[in-house]
Amino acid sequence: MEIEERLRALLLQGLAGEARDYERFLAVLSTHLRAFLRRRLGQWPDEVEDLVQETLLALHNQRHTYRADMPVTAWAHAIARYKLVDWFRAHAVRGARNVPLDDVNELFSTQDQDAAQARRDLGLLLDTLPDKQRLPIQHVKLEGLSVVETARLTGLSESAVKVGVHRGLKALAARIRGLT
Repeated sequence: MEIEERLRALLLQGLAGEARDYERFLAVLSTHLRAFLRRRLGQWPDEVEDLVQETLLALHNQRHTYRADMPVTAWAHAIARYKLVDWFRAHAVRGARNVPLDDVNELFSTQDQDAAQARRDLGLLLDTLPDKQRLPIQHVKLEGLSVVETARLTGLSESAVKVGVHRGLKALAARIRGLT
């Protein structure tokens, strides 16, 4: 499961002190948690974001409980489920006993498919750009590398990286406008 491996790697690197990887872990996980909670709080859509934030805070506070031999998604799902149950109790929601809490397959499946399709579409769009625009966008905007790191990696100057990102994004925006 690709998302499981990615989340596990980011979390372990984050726990080892890599702040940037920990931020990425929280960002990726929040997308999946949002989908999980949105399905269960269909009647209360305004509550989803608050519960996502509460769950992320609980995950952060309980990060020391994560065991490297345990799937990250199972650990995150358990904490999200407890937060959801707490919310139902606090709001005395009638019928909360009928809300499915344990469908683990739902936690990531839809979002994985959507994300895979978006990555494929983005990849096709990026392939239309020359390397001097495509590579800076991939490294800076998608992978989160700095301009300096990207310059070293690609052999471009720092200003060429900045210009490549700017011109590449402008070209992508024009192509997207042309598609709609």
